[in-house]
Amino acid sequence: MVEVFITNVKRVAAAKEIVALLLRNFPDSKINFDLEDCDKVLRVEGENFHPGKIMMLVNENGFQCQVMED
Repeated sequence: MVEVFITNVKRVAAAKEIVALLLRNFPDSKINFDLEDCDKVLRVEGENFHPGKIMMLVNENGFQCQVMED
């Protein structure tokens, strides 16, 4: 499963912190940011994650995060 999220993360340091946090919660997933994209895309690929939990964790760390609609 692949899920793409729109965020407001702008700094590389913040993106790295969020990726580390998400990997602690979803260790079998591939997680990365594309901060060059206008939507500051967060991409999560894996089998055992829930998009709602991803959004909650990012939001709890002071950033906006929502599923990108097709």
